Amino acid sequence: MQPIEPTFAGPEAQAGIGVVCPFDMALDRELWRWMPSDVSLFFTRTPFFDEPVSLEMAEDVSDDADILAAVKNLSAVRPAVMAYACTSGSFVNGLSGARHISKVMAAAADAHGVSTSEALLEALEYLGVSRVVVITPYVADLTVRLGDFLEEAGHSVAAQAGLGLDGGIWQVPYQATCDLIRGADVPEADVVFISCTNLPTYDIIAPLERELGKPVLSANQVTAWASLRRLGKAAVGPGQCLLA
Repeated sequence: MQPIEPTFAGPEAQAGIGVVCPFDMALDRELWRWMPSDVSLFFTRTPFFDEPVSLEMAEDVSDDADILAAVKNLSAVRPAVMAYACTSGSFVNGLSGARHISKVMAAAADAHGVSTSEALLEALEYLGVSRVVVITPYVADLTVRLGDFLEEAGHSVAAQAGLGLDGGIWQVPYQATCDLIRGADVPEADVVFISCTNLPTYDIIAPLERELGKPVLSANQVTAWASLRRLGKAAVGPGQCLLA
């Protein structure tokens, strides 16, 4: 009897999301946690700037030419979606600035485009919530600018609090973020938003939602969710209100 030749199905077809993020992004793995098995992420970074996290840095990492160069770097693998994974870089120039980034990426890559700040607004609309507790790791003026962005988009800031950090944001422990949220939350707020794609949040979202009795959104969560929506796919995040 002749041995049966093995057959190898696959590899599984993959949909691609190109991710343009700032040079100091350290949480690639966190974004992967929201991905279903048939979606691949392709990361690239904007150029290095030797400066602290600030309004000036947010403006630098949202430069059109740098974003276009990053998109070009990803074009060979033809992602169906281009995501600009940076909250401050997409809200620093207001609502028009956030939309401009996604339009630039979409045109350059012939793909869907979305920025983190646009994804936040989509998530707020999807959940039907508008009174936001703004939580950031940022210095004060950057936290205030996020509040201005939300108010420009028609939402209200019920409370806000920041950690005052100008670097090392990816190293913030979950406990510090949770304590900041508990101290800032107010009854009239109907949602909490945790800003910065470099701040770890995946494991605290669902427990905080159960504790506070309201949705808790994070920058990486909404970026993943909005990108996957454009592919007709669901994000993986057990117990997270946005993904229910």
